[in-house]
Amino acid sequence: MTRVAILTLSDKGAAGDRPDTSGDRIAGRVTEAGHEVTAREMLPDDREAIATRLREWADHHVAEIVITTGGTGLTERDITPEATRDVAERDVPGIVTAFHIEGIKKTPYAILSRGVAVTRRSTLIVNLPGSPRGVDDGLDILLPIIPHIAELLTGPVEHNP
Repeated sequence: MTRVAILTLSDKGAAGDRPDTSGDRIAGRVTEAGHEVTAREMLPDDREAIATRLREWADHHVAEIVITTGGTGLTERDITPEATRDVAERDVPGIVTAFHIEGIKKTPYAILSRGVAVTRRSTLIVNLPGSPRGVDDGLDILLPIIPHIAELLTGPVEHNP
């Protein structure tokens, strides 16, 4: 069982003006897939607050995977990728490439998502869009590989030649 933390980024949600539909969707699907949700929080679109929480969760090993939702678009307040890069040690661009390849099959707007996937210490941090549909599309790709990601991040792995 892999431990997953969920961070929802939304000014309106953090103010109590919007339900956390995407965070709920992530929690439900992650749990259904047999993983444990170890932390969940909603923050406003504040770069330093986001970076601080991501840093804390990774540095204190709260989860092997941190999934963010929201703040990946083109508006001025969409700063989740920048906050994520602030704490990143290594990029994992293949995940985002897969999101774009699969997403474009469903909507041309998928290529506008600026989310990133990075590691910090032994934690993978992945940005998903704020829409439930975008979350589902991302999780369709991410959920099947979560066990392998966790295995790679938490210890030595023997690779077959």
